[in-house]
This record gives sequence, C-alpha cells and structure tokens, in this order.
Amino acid sequence: MSTEPDRRPLALVGLGKMGANMARRFARGGITVHGFDTGAEARVALADERGIETHSSLADVLAAIAAPRTIWLMLPAGEVSEQTLAEMLPLLAPGDLVIDGANANYLDTQRHAREAAVRGIDFVDCGVSGGVWGLQNGYCLMLGGEAQAVARAQPYVQVLAPAPERGWLHCGPAGAGHFVKMIHNGIEYGMMQALAEGFALLAGRPEFNIDLAGVAETWREGSVVRSWLLDLTAQALQGPDSLDSVTPWVADSGEGRWSVDEAIRQGTPAPVIVAALMSRFDSQGKADTANRLLALMRKGFGGHTLR
Repeated sequence: MSTEPDRRPLALVGLGKMGANMARRFARGGITVHGFDTGAEARVALADERGIETHSSLADVLAAIAAPRTIWLMLPAGEVSEQTLAEMLPLLAPGDLVIDGANANYLDTQRHAREAAVRGIDFVDCGVSGGVWGLQNGYCLMLGGEAQAVARAQPYVQVLAPAPERGWLHCGPAGAGHFVKMIHNGIEYGMMQALAEGFALLAGRPEFNIDLAGVAETWREGSVVRSWLLDLTAQALQGPDSLDSVTPWVADSGEGRWSVDEAIRQGTPAPVIVAALMSRFDSQGKADTANRLLALMRKGFGGHTLR
C-alpha cells in the first residue's frame, strides 16, 4: 500500500498576491491547481504557470475537480468572503472540503462552519502568515476545525508550510485557526509600533548623527530584539531618503480592531495592542478633529497662538 499523501487536484479561489503565490507553491509541490479570480488580470498572470489552470467562473472551477472536492479560499474577509460562500455552498456536495484562508473574524468563521456542516461539507479555517515571502520560505498556518477535516487538509498544508512537520498547527475547533491568526496580527501591530517608535527616538537626537540603518544592522546580530520585522526595518532603511519618500499613513486591515474587541470582550488588558491600533488611526488623520479642538482649548484658556 502506498504511503504517499493524498494530494488530489485543488480548487483555489482568490488569486491576489497571497493566493497567486500559494497557487505557485502548490504547483511546485506537485499539486494540480484549478484557480479562479473575478479579476481577469489575476488569471492571466498565472496562465503560463505549469500545474495551474485558471477558470473564468466559480462554477467552472468547481466543475474542474472530481468529488470529493477540496476548495481553498484566499479572499478578503467580510463582504467578498460572505458573497462567495453564499454562492458556492449550494454548488457543493456532501463530503466536499472548504478551507478558508481569509483573515476572517473568528465569530464569522464559526457561523460559516455551522452553515457548511448543515450541508454535510467539511470546513477548516486557516490563518496564513508569510506575506509575499511565503512562496520562497513557506507559510505559517494556523488551522481550526474537526480533526478529520484537518487531516484531509494536511497534505496541502504540508506543501505550503516551511517543512512538512513544522510551521503549522491544528489549533482547535472551528474558528480557532482564525482566532490564533487574529491575535498573531495584534501582536504584530505592537511589535511594529515598538520598533517604529524606537527608531523615531533615535532620529530625534540629530546632534548624535546616528546611522539608523547601521543600528538596525547591528541589532540583527545577537540582539534581544532581533526578528524578521527588524530585518525588514533594516532593509527599508538602506535607501537614501527612504523615510522622507513615504507618506506617514498606516492602514489597519481589521485584525488589530478585532484583537482589541476580543480584549474588551474578555476583560483581558492589552494596552500595547490598543495603543498600536490607536496610532494607526492617528496616522490616517482620524485624530485631526481632536487635535484642532485641543489647540482651540489652549488658545481659549491661555491665549496660546494657533499655528
């Protein structure tokens, strides 16, 4: 009897930056990928990739693989995922497996798992970390779902992971994978904020003429704060005028907000994550009204000049 893992062809829905590179890693790991994205450009970008065939509709990509089917979703959380699942579930059959790789709110994920279970469809939620480097280095994968459903997903997970037996974990029942990824991103917010503030403090003493890029490179070797985020910081600081060329506006993808919501729901203090999220809101101009009022109050009680 063969001990080779069952790596049947896979449908991958969502071929953006993450989804496209995951399709490539699957294909290079010996898994035939049938891909679908609503954007024609995303499909064209994979047209010449060996082991990947793209389709122009959700129905077509589902029809391209034999039952029991495995469908991996790499879509934005929220409305896009909701609409796709609503369209897709009626097209599936009992015994099919859906793996949701979105950065979804775990409460939504628990509902999706229940909706799939009613139809006899296995459902696994998978938090994915690795960004644009995942194709080369592998992805960190956090899985939620019933044990037998995760076992079905495992052969695919082992191809995406840095190595077959590391870099992935079955975290618990449905929703646990997305929950762990949500907290992962909350921690990420805090770590990024601490690094950014530290380098801002270094830059705040121009009389020392500190080489920020040199500091970052030095800290990469043996320092307690060495990390991949520090590696990326060092790389970002290499170019001349690298900071001056960037608009000081930082997006928040939603996971930081959900982490703060969870802290409030639990009553568990998470001041670093909260502060990091508030700083991102500030960068987006959402503190402008409050700051204007502060300036007006100072003028009112102290006659201070407005700028």
